[in-house]
Amino acid sequence: MLNAIVIFIFAGLAEIGGGYLIWLWLREGKSFYLGVFGGVALALYGIIATFQTFPSFGRVYAAYGGVFIVLSVLWGWGIDRKTPDLYDWIGACICLIGVSVMLFAPRQ
Repeated sequence: MLNAIVIFIFAGLAEIGGGYLIWLWLREGKSFYLGVFGGVALALYGIIATFQTFPSFGRVYAAYGGVFIVLSVLWGWGIDRKTPDLYDWIGACICLIGVSVMLFAPRQ
């Protein structure tokens, strides 16, 4: 379980960090190299996600959606200095509950 959480976090950080670097390059006129590093980080996200042990690609990537939302709220708070409000936290918790249902529901 801990391994799955660590992989989710690393993959999420690669995805959000890569997207952020590309955002800085294209939207804020920063160096082209930030865009290149962003592309590399996004490629790493795709690789890191394959280390999950869950058997279903669709479920794992759907679960990443929920984790991505939570990490995005935290990224916005820590990097962009946008303090999440109560509704951000409620939405993030709902997403984590949904992820838990998808991944850990008893199935045949």
